[in-house]
Amino acid sequence: MSNVRSIDCDTKICAIIGNPVSHSLSPAIHNAAFTERGLNYVYVAFPVEDVKNALVGMRAIKNFRGMSVTIPHKIEAMKHVDEIADVDRNIGSINTIINENGRLIGLGTDGPGAQKAIADAGVDISGMNVLMLGSGGAARAIAFTLARNTELAELNLLDINKDMLDGLAADLRAGTEASIKHEILNDNSLAAAMESADLILHCTPIGMHPKVDASLVPARLFRPNQVVFDIVYTPLETKLVREAKASGLKIISGVDMFINQAVLQFEQFTGTDAPEEVMRRVVMEHLTK
Repeated sequence: MSNVRSIDCDTKICAIIGNPVSHSLSPAIHNAAFTERGLNYVYVAFPVEDVKNALVGMRAIKNFRGMSVTIPHKIEAMKHVDEIADVDRNIGSINTIINENGRLIGLGTDGPGAQKAIADAGVDISGMNVLMLGSGGAARAIAFTLARNTELAELNLLDINKDMLDGLAADLRAGTEASIKHEILNDNSLAAAMESADLILHCTPIGMHPKVDASLVPARLFRPNQVVFDIVYTPLETKLVREAKASGLKIISGVDMFINQAVLQFEQFTGTDAPEEVMRRVVMEHLTK
């Protein structure tokens, strides 16, 4: 394995911003990948509330090469970058920012990462009814990617935030040809949606460290042959995943999406192929401690 050079004036900085970020494995996974490739890069975690000024700082620092953006900043960050691809602008959220000599370019890797995780699990969602819980930044990216790139039967959106939910549903109807349904999340709407859902896609922070004993979906609502995809990856097995497994359902791990999107980010940061197996090993070592 190559050794990364000591941090110096030429070291490129990458970071994750969010609130909270203490749980994030992004520093471990990216620093291991930089070391594996012998790159003079370092990756750190910044708890951030003021996104606008965080990006002003990024723009001003020549060595600040790349940024990962996590909850709750994936939508807000779009307002403060210089360039966004049409596909990501339509999605309405970004999770990656690249600093090209003071010009900030925003893009998303969550959607492609999630689609690859579904395909790698051997799940063909053609003709499936997909239930998506949540309508924030990651949900938007995944919803648009699946609505555009697959032949799902229906995408049913549930969330407690009416404004975000209505906005995502309207944008999907305007920007894709998919059949979209949406309702406010409550006990009745969830129970009704679970009756027809083939794939349950959980895209909220519920179940994430430190609130590990919570789940949006009561186990009694599971039906045989359903697939559960929880994008939360810390802890490795959320309460939702544990109960879905106990019910005999197929699971798609948030770890797979996380690794897939991180691989794409690494390649954007560095212009170098990512050492995917190293990145996966590091993640699993941390999650199984």
